[in-house]
Amino acid sequence: MLTAYDHPSARIAAAGGVDIILVGDSAAMTMLGHANTRDITVAELLVLSRAVRRGAPSTPIVSDLPFGSYETSDDLAVATARRFATEAGCDAVKLEGAGEMTSRVRAIVGAGIPVIGHVGLLPQSVTSPEGYRARGRDADQALAIVRDARALEDAGCAALVIEAVPAEITALVVERVGIPVIGIGAGAADGQVLVYHDLLGFTEGKAPRFVARYAEGRATLVDAVSRWAEDVRAAVYPAVQHTYPISAEALGVVRDTLNADPAIAPAS
Repeated sequence: MLTAYDHPSARIAAAGGVDIILVGDSAAMTMLGHANTRDITVAELLVLSRAVRRGAPSTPIVSDLPFGSYETSDDLAVATARRFATEAGCDAVKLEGAGEMTSRVRAIVGAGIPVIGHVGLLPQSVTSPEGYRARGRDADQALAIVRDARALEDAGCAALVIEAVPAEITALVVERVGIPVIGIGAGAADGQVLVYHDLLGFTEGKAPRFVARYAEGRATLVDAVSRWAEDVRAAVYPAVQHTYPISAEALGVVRDTLNADPAIAPAS
């Protein structure tokens, strides 16, 4: 599973053989410049989800349910999930947490929409950079994560994302649920998910410790833009091969006509 947020990234993910594309609420940070995942709206994520669907028409697409769009009632959760299914063509939705959220899962699944759960670190609950830290490193937290995973399976989740959890705890979750477990910063699992911008090196600054960069995309693009700007300033670009031809006869007619018309004489 890999995130994608627009038509080009969806096409790249699909061409690269990704099994599932996640239109993550991480778009709030990677695409819209917000400080956390909580600030993206349903309308904004729907636009991105539709673009991803157009870019990857044959790949399963999952969208996060944005913060504030599902937590308060089953009816709200179903209504929001239905919008992503019908308006954006998403195959499933993802939501964070267990506890009361198991009721939301049951309601959405009951409406015929598959749900992926999310345990461990819950980004929608993080309001400051200090909040992005591993979960399940003490016994109480670890046990709660395992129990939450089982509760989400019992509620009808089709799969689980487990984030920022010790690998040993992830292994216990995998042993105790019968649905696919997809890890991010959580060691080996049935599958893995990463943020597109992290994987391809577009993220500025230090990446999370679990990120493996497979390219230096930002550096490559900055270099390309810089070289183009230098060529423009030096009048190297555009060269002849970058222009469209016109016949000498047609150009002669244009020039003769302009020279004979004082209303469009050359600017002084």
